[in-house]
Amino acid sequence: MPVATMQNTLRITEIFYSLQGETRTAGLPTVFIRLTGCPLRCQYCDSAYAFSGGTVYTIDNIIEQVAYFKPRYACVTGGEPLAQPNSIQLLKRLCDTGYEVSLETSGALDISAVDLRVSRVVDLKTPDSKEAHRNLYDNIDLLTANDQVKFVICSRGDYNWATSKLIQYDLNRRAGEVLFSLSHDDLNARDLADWVVADNLPVRLQLQLHKYLWNNDPGR
Repeated sequence: MPVATMQNTLRITEIFYSLQGETRTAGLPTVFIRLTGCPLRCQYCDSAYAFSGGTVYTIDNIIEQVAYFKPRYACVTGGEPLAQPNSIQLLKRLCDTGYEVSLETSGALDISAVDLRVSRVVDLKTPDSKEAHRNLYDNIDLLTANDQVKFVICSRGDYNWATSKLIQYDLNRRAGEVLFSLSHDDLNARDLADWVVADNLPVRLQLQLHKYLWNNDPGR
């Protein structure tokens, strides 16, 4: 067995198999690899348990655990995966293995080194997240049709802000999908749906399927 080094290890909170609850592959069985640690503290975060702790795995170990589930889809999430530099190597290995791979990232860290086969789900933080000042807008120029941009909407003010960014950066033409996601505890889903329809926005409304099915239980 290869000796583990700092160059081939990652700190992992959990690896589990479930339905994808959001993004363009919502509803599809997916393996989730949740990396530990995040430099942001969004007020609505639902994975604060991943801020610390975790277990160190080699990338080979992770690939073996993912293979056990025989998945088609693999999602690297967090925390903030890109806060661990070796996540770049993991993403490439997952692609090389033949999975359809997505990365859920806060949008505060540079995505330029991420393998272009990965669908990069870049979360632009809204004002009500309390972390909008962390947005790295240089990432927008790196987007391709394989990528997705997500806004987590907490209020009408957030909606108006996200709509302005959608127009300012022509996001629906830069990325394959623009996602307006409901902040589950802050906003009524019907209100957000009505706003999107009324303004005829070229965005996909997402409701985080896992929260309706399993009440956001960890590992589901």
